[in-house]
Amino acid sequence: MVAALLADLFESHRAHLLSVAYRLTGSVTDAEDAVQESWLRLATARQYEIEDLRAWLTTVVSRICLDRMRSAASRREHYVGQWLPEPVVTAPTPSSTPDPLETVVRKQEFRLAALIVLDTLTPPQRVSFVLHDGFGVPFDEIADILDVSTDAARQLATRARKAVAHTPEPVADTTHVAAVQRLLTALASGDIAAVVAALHPDAEFVADAGGTTRTALKAVVGAEKFARLALSLLTRFDLDLSERNSVEFEFVNVNGQLGLLLAERAPRGDVPGSPTRVIGFTVRDGRVGGAYDLSNPTKLAGVRVGR
Repeated sequence: MVAALLADLFESHRAHLLSVAYRLTGSVTDAEDAVQESWLRLATARQYEIEDLRAWLTTVVSRICLDRMRSAASRREHYVGQWLPEPVVTAPTPSSTPDPLETVVRKQEFRLAALIVLDTLTPPQRVSFVLHDGFGVPFDEIADILDVSTDAARQLATRARKAVAHTPEPVADTTHVAAVQRLLTALASGDIAAVVAALHPDAEFVADAGGTTRTALKAVVGAEKFARLALSLLTRFDLDLSERNSVEFEFVNVNGQLGLLLAERAPRGDVPGSPTRVIGFTVRDGRVGGAYDLSNPTKLAGVRVGR
């Protein structure tokens, strides 16, 4: 009975813990593993000494995530190509029994653009900023997690705040959908002028394959360069992005907003094969400001549809 009660109490905090872990790590795998490990630690802890279970679990998850963030920072030094956060990919229509992460990423602070900016922070900066500004954790508790002074924790958050100050403002879902649809229509037409017009002048195309498949190793920046690359890729892989040919792709939500899921395709004649890939978008000033192509299979654990 006591074990069942403890399990129920833990489950009541699961969504919160996933929110903390995913925003800290930008990794679905690490977030879910951290939450599971926090449960194992709780099961063997002196539970009678825990005064505030939510705060205790938040601290435990944050410490686990900090270790994983430091490990990820080391892996990134040898990573092939661009590094993007792991997306959470869900159906456009919420399920009747949503996955906890599906609920989490409906919030604006979990949009793809926000996570990309968070990835530019050092692990201590990210912990200080996310825990304090995102979840209201006091700086003295953050200092204990980081093993620094309270003033140092506060300074880390201040530096992080300055670094993320230029994060693009999230747009309404209707604005996002209209911009993405306009771009897809332009791409389907093959008209480079129409594609450029659907893009923000500073639009970027970023691909993350981790060396698992051929892709652009550097970000492509600028509307015209983006347009030429996108049209050449559609030709190379013989892809049709018109809505009437939905066998080519599936509309999904990528971190809560419209994106694409392209299933794995075998080679056909002169057309090369392609792995499963997820494409998320950001929107600026009513036009697509970024397309983020993820095809590294180790980063697609957050695909909650089509599997």
